[in-house]
Amino acid sequence: MKVVRYRDVPARVMDGGGVKGVRGRVLIGKDDGAGKFCMRIFELEPGGHTPLHAHDWEHEIFVHKGSGSVWQKGQWVPIEEGTAIFIPGGEEHQIRNTGTEVLTFVCLIPSGPPEL
Repeated sequence: MKVVRYRDVPARVMDGGGVKGVRGRVLIGKDDGAGKFCMRIFELEPGGHTPLHAHDWEHEIFVHKGSGSVWQKGQWVPIEEGTAIFIPGGEEHQIRNTGTEVLTFVCLIPSGPPEL
């Protein structure tokens, strides 16, 4: 078993190459013996965004704090605290922070793909 406070996990800062103002942390992953899933948490600064991309694996997201929007099938869909998002494999997507505070969300992916 692992119990961890997410802010105690070192963050990887991502800026450039289609990413702006993003910090990512692997909370539970392969190094913890998780054989089926990886749990990550991301923090996007105001104006920050993930890259516009698609990949083979699905992922599930839960917005913990803040507000923004997610790119879904050619349009921006508003998201806020308490929003859950399912992104199927192969679907183009991007998340951006349109608010004035940090947008924090948990993201689950299957084991196998890069964890960050």
